[in-house]
Amino acid sequence: MNRSILLRISAAGALAFAALAGCDATAGPEPRGMEVVHGIAAADAGLDGLAPYVLPDGVSATAVFAGGCFWCTESSFEHVPGVLDAVSGYSGGSEQNPTYAAVGGHRTSHLEAIEVRYDPKVVSYGELVEVFWQMVDPTDAGGQFVDRGHQYSSAVFVQSAEQRAVAEASRMRLGMSGVLDGPIVTPIRDAPVFWVAEAYHQDYHKTNPAHYMRYRKGSGRDQHVRQVYGPELHQYPTAFDAKTAAAFLEENAVQVGGPTKATVPGLPVLDPAKFTKPKGAELGKALTPIQFKVTQRDGTEPPFNNPYWDNHKAGLYVDVVTGEPLFSSEHKFESGTGWPSFTQPLYPVREIVDSALGMVRTEVRSPVGDSHLGHVFPDGPPPTGLRYCINSASLRFIAVQDLEAEGYGDYRQHFEGIASAH
Repeated sequence: MNRSILLRISAAGALAFAALAGCDATAGPEPRGMEVVHGIAAADAGLDGLAPYVLPDGVSATAVFAGGCFWCTESSFEHVPGVLDAVSGYSGGSEQNPTYAAVGGHRTSHLEAIEVRYDPKVVSYGELVEVFWQMVDPTDAGGQFVDRGHQYSSAVFVQSAEQRAVAEASRMRLGMSGVLDGPIVTPIRDAPVFWVAEAYHQDYHKTNPAHYMRYRKGSGRDQHVRQVYGPELHQYPTAFDAKTAAAFLEENAVQVGGPTKATVPGLPVLDPAKFTKPKGAELGKALTPIQFKVTQRDGTEPPFNNPYWDNHKAGLYVDVVTGEPLFSSEHKFESGTGWPSFTQPLYPVREIVDSALGMVRTEVRSPVGDSHLGHVFPDGPPPTGLRYCINSASLRFIAVQDLEAEGYGDYRQHFEGIASAH
């Protein structure tokens, strides 16, 4: 990848970017409760209808990220020219008034997050996203570095359609670059309420520098980013804006018609022109009632009473509507939920924040047919730590021995040497 110096960072800033330490749950006084709340719940408005944040005087824009320990990401962003302030807090959960004790004790679904308050005349949102990727390990679904657990998971919380386009394009480009050793698992989510953390967490790198630096040195963050980026650490590709992000997504994203590279090595490029979705009455005729309900009406089939939850044969799972390849038996595992579960898809799928049923989940949809497939959860096994919980009714299974006859001969090599059953 051609990289150019995007930002000039001070020596202290470069040191802070390299990698910063984990949070110590025992440090400091007991939490005193939240002081400020910004934003609105994602359930209260759609992505295009998000209300603007009520910003402090002099702040014209904000960005919200979760990157593990908020002491660390706060310090990193505060060294970026154009950043006016970075505030530690909690986001991503549905519970009201989260505290450090509750979040750290797994009594909420919140992540440690930061709100970056910045001057867009000096630094753009796209530049902040590029900087963020070099603060975290976006392939780690179980936390960040020495800090383990859901509350330390990474995420990009977007507040507008423009921010989403920029973040999606940036994440896709990073995944295509070959820089990382595994698939990116950092989700891009609609921004719910951001709760400002207790006062003693703010500017912790300044108020408790000795303790902070001890954690930083032993966190593993520094070793990771240097190993991944080497001499290109702190050098960033040209940042996306809304226009260039839309163009990049249109060129590369399968959901808008472009061929898409597989997330699994050795598979052919997916050409959406080969897969079509029946229209109108033809679609109804092609599907059973439960298949139509699940794929077209976002329904859910009963657990343990569906064709593939306990299917152990080797083969390919394709979209029941279009036939586009989605999952492989090689990534299927027993989750105990009663639905087929996979650690990863074969190609990038559409992931959409779903706030129905009184909870916030990530819906999974097929990229070509836009079929509702199920949801993805951050509680799967290695190597991704993800569980793609998929309805059997959205899938059609093609056994290895039938791939050529069904027109999927290019996928045979994916299963070479694999037994017919697991």
